[in-house]
Amino acid sequence: MTKDKKIYGIDISKSVFDVYSEDEGHFQFTNSEKGFKLFVKSLPKTALVVMEATGYYHYRLAQFLHGCDVGVSVVNPLSIKRFIQMKLAKVKTDKSDAKAICEYGKQNDVPLYNALTGVQAECLQLFRLLDSYQKKSTATKNKLHGERTLGIPSKAVYRSLQRDLKHLNKEIALLEERLLELVKEDQQHQLTLLQTIPGIGMKTALFLIVVTDGFKKFETSSQLCSYVGITPTIRVSGSSVRGRSKISKVGNKKLRNLLFLAAFSACKYNKACKALFDRLVAKGKSKKLALIAVANKLLKQAFAIAKSGLAYDDNFVSKLS
Repeated sequence: MTKDKKIYGIDISKSVFDVYSEDEGHFQFTNSEKGFKLFVKSLPKTALVVMEATGYYHYRLAQFLHGCDVGVSVVNPLSIKRFIQMKLAKVKTDKSDAKAICEYGKQNDVPLYNALTGVQAECLQLFRLLDSYQKKSTATKNKLHGERTLGIPSKAVYRSLQRDLKHLNKEIALLEERLLELVKEDQQHQLTLLQTIPGIGMKTALFLIVVTDGFKKFETSSQLCSYVGITPTIRVSGSSVRGRSKISKVGNKKLRNLLFLAAFSACKYNKACKALFDRLVAKGKSKKLALIAVANKLLKQAFAIAKSGLAYDDNFVSKLS
């Protein structure tokens, strides 16, 4: 895909974005609509702009370029980081990062960016804020537990934490309600189908649809499992290193945790998942590893159901999974 394209690497920050191409070298624009327009004017028709997924900063530029029919690719920042480490680079600046991203784009078959609709963009915003609030809620619960352990020396502190937790729970409920409303508008059929899988409830189905954009982001179930971070990593080297297999933990932590919790229910009510769990435990594998395998299986079932458009069937085996 990149063979006939002129690659532009971009490192973007709050105020500016640095651009690098082999022919033109390094140049810089302001991170604003004015800067975006100036950048687009300088691009040839064969341009392919490659940038990292940097949370908030990359989104506006990627959407703008896509709207101007400019080829855009948004890549995982971990891939860029490993690429730079592999080159043993000793200098790290915005300019050097833009150059490294350009080189990465030239050497790899990078995927094209698909612009988000208004509904998709709001769903992702809601999902991120929910994740943030839920982390705060957990931290507040831990602090309350600590205060109780101390015997509550300060009632003012304890009551403040209780009010804070109550407010957070109220906000979480409101955000989840809005997220459900949007997904029902856009993906009601898929939401219903996913809940036919024993072990997958409303919240897991909801978050699966939001994170995967209705499973459109992935061509295979293996890609999805890698993205979520429930694929095993094996540590073996020579005769001395024999590490235990672990999940990669590179991916969406919130979704990974939800799937792990769903695995407990799936072990009881999902025929295929129960058989997998029992088989692994019978082989001497730990229950935790067996649950991770079940979470992986659940995700593959969800992928197959979403792609086939059919409700879950115990006796149905899909090539997609």
